[in-house]
Amino acid sequence: MRALVLALVLLATPAAVSPVVAPAWAVIDPREMLPDPEQEQRARTIGKELRCLVCQNQSIDDSNAGLAQDLRRIVRERVTAGDSNDQVIAFVTDRYGDYVRLTPPFNAATAALWVSPVLVLALGGLAVFGFYRRRQVIDAPAPLTEEERARLARLSAE
Repeated sequence: MRALVLALVLLATPAAVSPVVAPAWAVIDPREMLPDPEQEQRARTIGKELRCLVCQNQSIDDSNAGLAQDLRRIVRERVTAGDSNDQVIAFVTDRYGDYVRLTPPFNAATAALWVSPVLVLALGGLAVFGFYRRRQVIDAPAPLTEEERARLARLSAE
């Protein structure tokens, strides 16, 4: 019953709020698409590698923002002009910087971005190792002495 209610809520929610029912592609206007299917496919592939600078978590292929539309137009112009995929990405990167790429290249400016997940995992592993190591160091209590046993027996008898 809960699953049915959840499904109805998701279906009734506007596409702008619910990513579940949002359109698969942002390219809706047929005028934006290239007449050559091979070039259009290349442009879509390149568009999936470039970040929408307005949305920041979507590719320009998935975004409906005005800037994403402009970037899609630039990509299609460069593809039509005969540029390779790498040349188109380099053209857009030269204008907007490495941030426009969803997968930035490894260089001095992005090294922290690429290395930080490994460092976080390593530090987490060390913390877990230290926790369990410290936990195992605790010794069992020493056995009772004769005096302590006698006192315990007296207290138990009372």
